[in-house]
Amino acid sequence: MDRWWGWFFGLDGVTSIDEIDVDLAAPWAQEGPFWVFLAAVGLFALAIVFYLRLQSGPKVPARWALAVCRGLLLALLLITLADPVLRMHVTRRHKPQVYVVFDGTDSMAIADQLPEAQRAALVAATGLKDVAKVGETPVAVNVQPTRLDYVQAWLKKADNNTLEKLRDKNVEVEAFLFDGNTTSQLRKLSETDHHTEQKVSGAWIADQLTHTGQVTALGAVLQETSQQFGSGRLAGVVLVSDFAHNAGASPIGLGDNSPLSRLGVPVYAVGIGATEAIDLAVDLQTDPKMKKAERSKVIAKLRQSGLQGQSVTVRITGRKIGGDAVTSPEFQIGQRTVTLDGSVTTAEIDFTPEESGNFQFTANVEKLEGEIVEQNNHAQREVNVIEDYLRLMYVAHEPTWEWRFIKEVFHRDKLVGMEGFRTFLASSDPRVRESNVLFLPTITPKRSEFFANDVLFLDDMPRGELKDRFCEMVKEFVSNLGGGLVVITGPRFGPKELQQTPLADLLPVIVDPQADMRDAPEYPEFRMRLTPHAARYPFMQLSANEAENQRAWDNLGKLPWYQPVSALHEQAFALAEHPTDKCRDGKTPQPLISIRDFGKGKVVMLNFNETWRLRRKFGEKYYRQFWSQMIYSLGMSHALGSDKRFVARVDQQQYRAEDKVTLTVEAYDANFEPLDEENVVDRTLEAELVIPGAGGGDLRPVRVPMLRKGVFEARIPVLAVGEYVLRVKDPVTNKYSEQRFEVTALSAERRRGVRDEKLQTQLAEKSGGKTYDLTTVHNLVNDLQAEPRIEKLTRNKALWSTPLWFTLVVGLMLGEWLFRKLLKLS
Repeated sequence: MDRWWGWFFGLDGVTSIDEIDVDLAAPWAQEGPFWVFLAAVGLFALAIVFYLRLQSGPKVPARWALAVCRGLLLALLLITLADPVLRMHVTRRHKPQVYVVFDGTDSMAIADQLPEAQRAALVAATGLKDVAKVGETPVAVNVQPTRLDYVQAWLKKADNNTLEKLRDKNVEVEAFLFDGNTTSQLRKLSETDHHTEQKVSGAWIADQLTHTGQVTALGAVLQETSQQFGSGRLAGVVLVSDFAHNAGASPIGLGDNSPLSRLGVPVYAVGIGATEAIDLAVDLQTDPKMKKAERSKVIAKLRQSGLQGQSVTVRITGRKIGGDAVTSPEFQIGQRTVTLDGSVTTAEIDFTPEESGNFQFTANVEKLEGEIVEQNNHAQREVNVIEDYLRLMYVAHEPTWEWRFIKEVFHRDKLVGMEGFRTFLASSDPRVRESNVLFLPTITPKRSEFFANDVLFLDDMPRGELKDRFCEMVKEFVSNLGGGLVVITGPRFGPKELQQTPLADLLPVIVDPQADMRDAPEYPEFRMRLTPHAARYPFMQLSANEAENQRAWDNLGKLPWYQPVSALHEQAFALAEHPTDKCRDGKTPQPLISIRDFGKGKVVMLNFNETWRLRRKFGEKYYRQFWSQMIYSLGMSHALGSDKRFVARVDQQQYRAEDKVTLTVEAYDANFEPLDEENVVDRTLEAELVIPGAGGGDLRPVRVPMLRKGVFEARIPVLAVGEYVLRVKDPVTNKYSEQRFEVTALSAERRRGVRDEKLQTQLAEKSGGKTYDLTTVHNLVNDLQAEPRIEKLTRNKALWSTPLWFTLVVGLMLGEWLFRKLLKLS
């Protein structure tokens, strides 16, 4: 009954009417509602007088009926002029929504080589036998259907159709497809037949499915799904995919800010494709930087399924890239024949570089019988073999235990050595700073020397010794040149000394200018606690074994003090924290080791300088590993030394034919000032592209125009399949910087031929949903807990525009007219 009354009052979906008030909205009526009422009564009385006194003919009861109709009609028309408003407090019940999101990427065109029993089960579950055509492709008995064929057949199934059963369960179903080339590109599918304008079954959705997408970006898919209009009453998401995530942010992530957490509803993951297939993939792992004449390891990891016990030979070769030569001969690094006795088999080859420069290493394994995808049988990696060293600049007020031990670590490090570590000690004798090669004479050397550093260390320093020029150069070093910065706070000055400097903008924390060091006896000693984010950073992993890693960190023992901060920066991550103390918000634990991306570089901050305690039981083992891994992480992520002055990059290492390659060049002069129109002719850099082909390929000139000072960019179309070489000329040295990339006819979707069952399960379990395949997805209807959304709201409705008002006015007019016709009145 309430639903019908809600309809009469112009409101849909009303389950109960809790309270009703009536008011008049017309200004003249608001001033005297009593007079409106009195006028309505007067009109009603006038109608009665008219019929009883002036209308002759009918009997008195009939005249009374006519008078009441006419009086009520006149009163309603008068009240209509007063603009009556109905204020209703109602409860509405919304249908729950379920989004069904389909994978529209190239991997859905893979025809899995399934065992006959598994194929028969899929055919029976999807009704594929009964479908003459799946999409536009006829399906013969002896043809292996694609993943998309099975999905389309499932949607077109005449009986026991899952989508139709969801609709019968009073659930509102909306369908989407993601088929982007660089991200998800989520698109809503039409559920209305354009010819009949009627809602149809899943068959209409099936015919809209495609497999043109080039990447599976599940993080972006979930994020875009949560942003759809109407998702406020979303009860669940049915994700139909092979879950081969290969682009963008992780769909699971960490914390409350992950795409899955922001979605906030269960994900019912319907897996498409084989979970196992005959496939061999090779990954090549090396240090991105190697030292000339120092022995290093090149590691090939072979991942297999369906090839247990077979022997394969992995061959690793190298080729020098860059310089003036377009091509250089390939040389063999080594080869190993290994037996695939597990899901992952490792082949290690020792390699001692005899020449410095940029090299491309390639690992190859021949295609094996039964493999569907062979694109992943080779892998490439670029390696920079350096002849000199990493350059570290350590700035401190005075020598501390941390300073002494860090210096010794890097003096013995093969990538730093005696010449790679330089320090500025403000408290040292100026004569020592001038005469001792270890020391820098000034905190602000020439720009060409300062920016040639790879990692900067800033120890406990007073504000008065931090020159403004130094702070500005540090900021430019990190943000523009991608340098690494390590900030170590000591007990004497602390981070509050940085508050009024440009360095405060770089920190992964918000400095508290009023905070003082927290130490005994007011604050007890404590044991540092690692956060989940620590697992993402190699320098926080002191052992591959989790138990040993924890034992190594426990070796720090109880720390006697730390420097507190106001808050953790919103763009930063805490890698280690205080077990009990909180920041100013009373919720966030005080960070002890934190990290943040700033511009192109990274900043690591330690709120204590006691890591030397890692030496307590195990000597330098873990202490050396912590600091060495940190400088590798911060220093090797960008060009080294003066090479930072001219850096050319392409946006990917692999493209598809007809893609466009984005070339970006960051260029500075000898003093690390950005190149501008005064340094570059026609604001354009010269480059050349070697296109693969017979006879060594064709050479095509390329012009790279200036985007802004110091930055040049060009977009270059590539059509032919093969390996390309792109060489950009440095106008300062006239030398070439070289980039290599590959163009393939296959997309990233074909690099892995199996469904990622692990990710499918994680998405379902972490969101509170369940996992299915096409043979079990019929259980979804019973598993889905989709409760209607109840909302209480107040609505102001103009009475004259409601069906009730229309019914009353028209009913009274027709009623009076009908009575007059029956009584034969003119």
